[in-house]
Amino acid sequence: MNAEQAWQATLGQLQMEMSKPAYDTWVRDACLLSCEGENIIVGVKNAYICDWLETRLIDTITRKVTALMERPMLVHFIVNTKDQSSEQENPDTVLTQRVQINPCNHNTLNGRYTFSEFVVAGNNRLAHAAALSVVENPSHSYNPLFIYGDVGLGKTHLLQAIGHAIQEAGRRVLFVTSEEFTNDLICAIMGHSTTEFREKFRTIDVLLVDDIQFIAGKDSTQEEFFHTFNALHDQGKQIVITSDRPPRAIGTLELRLRSRFEWGLIADLQPPDYETRIAILNRKTERMGRLIPDEVIDLIARCIQNNIRELEGALNRLCAYADLIGAVIDQALAKTALSDYITQQQSVNPEHIMGVVANAFGVEMDRLVGRERTQDIALPRQVAMYLLREETHQSLPQIGQTLGGRDHTTVMYACDKVAGLIENDDRVRSRIIAIREQLYARASLPV
Repeated sequence: MNAEQAWQATLGQLQMEMSKPAYDTWVRDACLLSCEGENIIVGVKNAYICDWLETRLIDTITRKVTALMERPMLVHFIVNTKDQSSEQENPDTVLTQRVQINPCNHNTLNGRYTFSEFVVAGNNRLAHAAALSVVENPSHSYNPLFIYGDVGLGKTHLLQAIGHAIQEAGRRVLFVTSEEFTNDLICAIMGHSTTEFREKFRTIDVLLVDDIQFIAGKDSTQEEFFHTFNALHDQGKQIVITSDRPPRAIGTLELRLRSRFEWGLIADLQPPDYETRIAILNRKTERMGRLIPDEVIDLIARCIQNNIRELEGALNRLCAYADLIGAVIDQALAKTALSDYITQQQSVNPEHIMGVVANAFGVEMDRLVGRERTQDIALPRQVAMYLLREETHQSLPQIGQTLGGRDHTTVMYACDKVAGLIENDDRVRSRIIAIREQLYARASLPV
């Protein structure tokens, strides 16, 4: 294995061994920066994570990397700060420097989050196009650009891709999470340095703010962000914001901030369809240098529908499991390694899906599977076909049989039509999102 492959495999092994909260907090965002001889340099978001990994996990990680690369290795953690590029020019300095704890430091943009690594499809086409427009004409296309979507759908990836592209054009970019903005404000107040704080955030060309929903209910943070927003907007500077929900759905968000977030364009990210999930997995396997059978890729894509991060995590987990036991990756191995994902998917069965769809549209189940072709039943039936295709392992002929013995070409037409409506019709998209939420909320209830 090369260093990148070994690091990805190590992440997969740690994901299997650690609890999800611990992995997400301390390990998930760690990235390989360089490999110089026997030294592997790993970047993390802040000094707290750096210290935690050095005191709690360094031996375990070193042991895993050494085993995977089949030679003695030394792992070093550093804070991925804005001075990273200059530090990389002098590896000896990187290895000997002790990072000071400073809660006001920010990580640089992740090198993997670029437009070239972003898979474009119907679920994210609007947000992607808007992001490109902002890059081409900052502050004149959409200002602010507000991107929202559920966890793991690519908001941070798209936000940082904008940052990379604008930085390449020579403009000053500041990427910050809302939590970091709050921490910086606290640091400034405690250190009597609010002037420096405002200069930092108001003398840039582009401000990228991730997860803005977390400033809701924080009065002082909202007040400062309101004035920062105004100062940048008045200067013709670009602002891009992400959230897990649209502005109107963020509780306890001040009305004046909400109105400003709605000044520009609001673009949403939806869960990827089956074809997009396949493309994402193929892109990742190519980057990892792994050969994964098509039937295994298909299994992963059908098991995980609503979270790209989980989709990639499942692939990491499978590769790590195969490396640990020295087995060849095939469908049987994948079912063993990903058993919890498969169990979760199987809890959403075809009858359950049809029942939720029928209830959502206010139609009887008999009409849904019957031969009637009136307009009021056509759309619910097509939505049911689309969700059966997306959420279960059923083939097109099986779906046709489930929906009253229809031909597979009818099912294919219905799936394509609903996919088009999701991309172009806000009402249909919102309705299907609500159905999916209801579907999985019920599926997760205890038996």
